[in-house]
Amino acid sequence: MAVAIEHQSQTVDTSPKGIQVSPGLRASGPVVVLLGLGFLAPLLTVAAYAFATPKSFDAFRSFTLANFAVIFDPANTVWTSFAWSIAYAVATVVLLAIIAYPIAYGLHRLFGKWAGFVSVLFVFPLFVSENVRLYGWVLFFIKNGVLDGALKALGFSGGPELLYTPGAILFGMLYVYLPFMLFPMTLGIAMVPKDLIDAARDLGAGRFMIWREVELPLAMPGILIGMLLTFVLGAGAIAESKILGGQSVITIAQDIEVAFTYAQNWPLGSALALILVVIVSGLALTVLSKLDLDRILGRR
Repeated sequence: MAVAIEHQSQTVDTSPKGIQVSPGLRASGPVVVLLGLGFLAPLLTVAAYAFATPKSFDAFRSFTLANFAVIFDPANTVWTSFAWSIAYAVATVVLLAIIAYPIAYGLHRLFGKWAGFVSVLFVFPLFVSENVRLYGWVLFFIKNGVLDGALKALGFSGGPELLYTPGAILFGMLYVYLPFMLFPMTLGIAMVPKDLIDAARDLGAGRFMIWREVELPLAMPGILIGMLLTFVLGAGAIAESKILGGQSVITIAQDIEVAFTYAQNWPLGSALALILVVIVSGLALTVLSKLDLDRILGRR
């Protein structure tokens, strides 16, 4: 009896068990589902329409390169729209990096008790529709508008012709996307420990050297996030060019909108959107590949 019990206790349970899912995978499940439904599914649908028969709705049922042939036709001027969109996105990133850095630095180190109030000033416009804010600038810049009327009241001949120009579009993009550059940059500057700055100063480093060797590298993750976010949003900007620019500049987002609405050519619009995604992603990955991310992120 004792031998049988001992033998039974040594028997290994070989019955099949269920699939073991780690706690991390279970916790990330809702995020994975959300990304799948909210990002991958629409992207795959757009990709399917891009290869569908022109001016049809045969997504997932046909395959043709006719839409891309139209886009790459030398007689097609759509690449001008791509160039304008990328140029505006790059200009917005460069100018906002210059404008936002001193503000972000002040929010973290200089404004003190007023930092919260200043932050609210930049956040508050986000609670108002972008179109409403841009139309407000139209009323400000338009002939006989706020600026023109105020200058005439002061005895001047009137305001300059700023509305419906390429410069007005750039101004609108700087205005709209400033918070998207500012707050990641502020978080990046907040990642710089004050003890390191004090230590560098005690070792004899000058102000510029401290900024170049300590502050900027440690704040770079937040700065890169702000630049990348601003570039992606700027490349797909449409409201600024339509409202403040009129027809002075046609961006690629406008061409995509026309293809999906007035032309009712969803496959062509999807092909344009897919090319825009490839260009923006390729440029972003190229820039990131040229940077020493290990040094920037503090891994070395």
